[in-house]
Formats: sequence, C-alpha cells, structure tokens
Amino acid sequence: MNRKQLIKTTLIASLFCLALGGWLLHLRIHPISKDEDNLIPFVSGVLSVFGLPLLFYFRRTIVLAYLLNGFSVIIGTILMTHFSIVHFQGPFTLSSFFLTTTFADILVLWGKFALGKALFDLEYLKADTEIAAKGNSFWFLNMGWWWVHLAALSAVYCLGNALWK
Repeated sequence: MNRKQLIKTTLIASLFCLALGGWLLHLRIHPISKDEDNLIPFVSGVLSVFGLPLLFYFRRTIVLAYLLNGFSVIIGTILMTHFSIVHFQGPFTLSSFFLTTTFADILVLWGKFALGKALFDLEYLKADTEIAAKGNSFWFLNMGWWWVHLAALSAVYCLGNALWK
C-alpha cells in the first residue's frame, strides 16, 4: 500500500466513524418507533454510513460520492437549522445558541463534508505541488459551488415552508 492509498483508507475510515456516530446520535434523538417520518433519515444514515465510504473507495464512483455527500450535508444543515428554530425555547443568548440548538450537530455534519472533499481532492490532484482547483469559483471543484447550492436550497426550503403552511 503506497502513501496515497494509506491516506485514502484513513480518510474513508474517518468518514465511516463520523457518519456512524452522527447516525447513532440521530437514532437516539429521532427513533423510528416514535414517528414513521424518521424512516427517511434512517435510510439516509444507512447510505451515509455504508454506501458513501464504498463509493469513495473506487475512483470511478468518487464524483458521485462527493456530490451525494455534499448534498446530504446541505440538506441536513437546512433541516437541522429548521428544527432548531421551530423547537427553540427561552431567551436567545450565545450559550443557548451553542448548547441548546443543533449547531454542534451541524458542525459534525460539515466535518463529514470536509472529509469527503479531502477524499475527492486527494484523488483528483494532478501533482503534489498543486494547491487548489483553478478556474471558475462556482465550479463544483471549488467551495463557491457548494455555497451557492446551500444558499439556493435554503431559499427554496424557506419559500416552500412559508407558502405551504
């Protein structure tokens, strides 16, 4: 096993552990036995824990894994933010923001995104000296692409939530 394969295997193992930990925490908070709507995140968690690491392992499926991972993080961020807003109690303070909302969970989710991006970048770097993807900031190799999709999907979700109450 060469150095790049060792790094890739370590990152995939980290992605697996982070996804499994997040999924188990989610199952504790939203068990399927309480509400059948929790089946959707359950299946998403299974795919995130077992499917994504497998997709990241093979070069021909790494783009699909990168896109699925990124969009699952964006959708999870939007839904957890909405959950925090709907269920927030008490006065808003800095400590209540950090300790009683899903902010910490969202940070874990973005750690999962960072691992997926590292795996994608590791596979597609052309040389060891290349530092970043060049070109259009809104191309999917760059973070601008993800920020635009986070903003657009958030706007669509907010509009949908406001219009279909």
